[in-house]
Amino acid sequence: MEQSNIEDLLRQMTLEEKIGQLTQITGDFYSDKAEDRTGPMSQLGLDDEQITNVGTVLGVVGASECRRIQRQYMERNRLHIPTMFMGDVIHGYETIFPIPLGLASSWDTDAFEEMARVSAEEASVSGLSAVFSPMVDLVRDPRWGRVMESTGEDPFLNGKFASAMVTGYQGEPGELQDHFNKVAACVKHFAAYGAVTGGRDYNTVDMSEQRLRDVYLRGYHAAIEAGARLVMTSFNTVGGIPATGNRHLMQDILRDEFGFDGVLISDFGAVKELISHGVAADESQAASLSIHAGVDIEMMTLCYMHTLEALVTSGAVDERLIDESVLRILRLKNELGLFEHPFRGADEAREKEIVFSTSHRATARRITAESLVLLRNNDATLPLKASQSIALLGPAAQSPDILGAWSWRGRTDRAVTLMQGLRKFASADGESMRSHVKTTEERCDYFVPTESVIAASVELAKHADVVILALGELSTMSGEAASRSNIHLPKGQIALFDAVHKVNPHIVVVLFNGRPLDLSGIEAADAILEAWYPGTEGGAAIADVLFGAVNPSGKVTMSFPESVGQIPVFYDEDNTGRPYEQAPNEKYVSKYLDVSNYAAYPFGFGLSYSHFSYGSPVVSVSGNGFSAEHPAIIRVSITNDSEVDGVEIAQLYVRDLVGEVVRPVKQLKGFQRVALAAGETREIEFELDEKDVRYVHLDDSMRSDPGDFLVWVAGNSRDLSNPIRLHLE
Repeated sequence: MEQSNIEDLLRQMTLEEKIGQLTQITGDFYSDKAEDRTGPMSQLGLDDEQITNVGTVLGVVGASECRRIQRQYMERNRLHIPTMFMGDVIHGYETIFPIPLGLASSWDTDAFEEMARVSAEEASVSGLSAVFSPMVDLVRDPRWGRVMESTGEDPFLNGKFASAMVTGYQGEPGELQDHFNKVAACVKHFAAYGAVTGGRDYNTVDMSEQRLRDVYLRGYHAAIEAGARLVMTSFNTVGGIPATGNRHLMQDILRDEFGFDGVLISDFGAVKELISHGVAADESQAASLSIHAGVDIEMMTLCYMHTLEALVTSGAVDERLIDESVLRILRLKNELGLFEHPFRGADEAREKEIVFSTSHRATARRITAESLVLLRNNDATLPLKASQSIALLGPAAQSPDILGAWSWRGRTDRAVTLMQGLRKFASADGESMRSHVKTTEERCDYFVPTESVIAASVELAKHADVVILALGELSTMSGEAASRSNIHLPKGQIALFDAVHKVNPHIVVVLFNGRPLDLSGIEAADAILEAWYPGTEGGAAIADVLFGAVNPSGKVTMSFPESVGQIPVFYDEDNTGRPYEQAPNEKYVSKYLDVSNYAAYPFGFGLSYSHFSYGSPVVSVSGNGFSAEHPAIIRVSITNDSEVDGVEIAQLYVRDLVGEVVRPVKQLKGFQRVALAAGETREIEFELDEKDVRYVHLDDSMRSDPGDFLVWVAGNSRDLSNPIRLHLE
């Protein structure tokens, strides 16, 4: 449809019809069974006539149902405007990939793009036009349950992954209208939701404007620059104002500065929650605050529908604000091709072929193996040998609960468990692994293993060459509304570990969890493999890594604390006036008395079955030196000085030694996945541009400061050596 036709359509709409377009409800209201509609309609205060004007639908499942609802909707809608279906596709539709925090450990933007592409294919053929992903909330507090949806603690990496996901979902600019295997991406949650006080969900966010812009907004900006067509507001306050009613955040920054011209949607119920926050006295004031902030769609509350018409009549709200929002929604529907093709990609026959296909599962297995992180491997315990007898123990040994809390359409009954993955992994002579992998008949509880389970586990461990102990969190222990003050493994799991270790010290721990954990209590493990919630093919991918068919290459993107008392502990902290490193034996420096300043497993850390060594970096600059016109080229040689082919993730860190605003002690500015054959040496190259060292100053401008910088290339954020000094003219 031409732009002029969209504007003409808007002119034909009544105010009531316009307000309907600004409302989103769930698919329950469109059930073909009257008795199923009655309860939700009564609870929300909706009638059939209002439903015919509601512009978007949340959470409908399947091509057949989407086609049915769309057909009936357009028959009843006076202007035959199509509705639009949206859903929570976070890290897969039915083919579930690792949680984003796990996927980030691959440090592979192509993997993110491929995950999003597969998700878009499955979601679109099942009737969805938009997905609520990527989540771009920077997180530095693992107590927050929704850290599982994030990509970690670093703004640079966060932005790279966000951009890749947007491209995977939407394709290149213009593809949404012509390629119905694409979906619109919705960036969430704007803004700074990951910085909630105390790591407690829905809580307050309080920080300086400089910190907000310099650290927390970068990822959202990257996603918007990649072309994301929707943004979702966050539940939290920013600067004392809830985001959903925050005009400065949504209009001044998102619209005016970032240039976002797409659709802004509230999170579930967030408009009405302005009343609970205490900034609105009633639905009318909540609606006024939200529409003036530029919120186009109210999700699952009816403040707009109940009060906007009266607000326009009284003059409190200019109808032009509503027109602007409706026009953005109609433009998005047009971008998706819905006016010409209201059913878009929804196709029952293709749905059966594409969703959870063999090729998609193979992709998930390959990407999952990249996301696993080897945290410890004493005495080269891993990889295992097929000839070894294995006792597979612990609560996650046979559990299909490996998809994570936000796998909306994922089915645990189709997930490959760790036991299944190990037993399907063929030994060298083709013999089934079943005879080599034994486990207890009684399932082990996550919190309090029974005495009989512990006794049976001990007995199996006595006679095994190696014990694989599968520990971690239930999926309900992380995700939305799943904040935890204690991020240790449950005491019952530590008791199981201790009992088994007494009879067999050769323990490989495989962790299933949605956040970095305090791993004290399992220090005696020979090896620790962080598997996260690995998704549909989790068990198969873990087996690939445990037995060496895949050499682990993952590295964590969020630091694991030594103690919960350190939180937040992150790699790019600001320097202090009394830095611990300059006088570690002094009392009056910035340190703890009872624990170190450092993470147990820092940002960028992860082991391999290979060993990599770095040469000293060399810098070259053309012209008169490092400047806006002349980037610095940093070259370094990396050697795989082992007998195993592997992939190393080389990381470029920079420190600005003197700035107008205190700068972090180091910041990631580049990374590369480098595949090296056994014994191979290769020189890699990074380009550091002047714009890479810009930051937000006190006047909100983004610029660099001339002066000296330190530059490192290393395998993680902790083990930095041989810095080179670089001067910015």
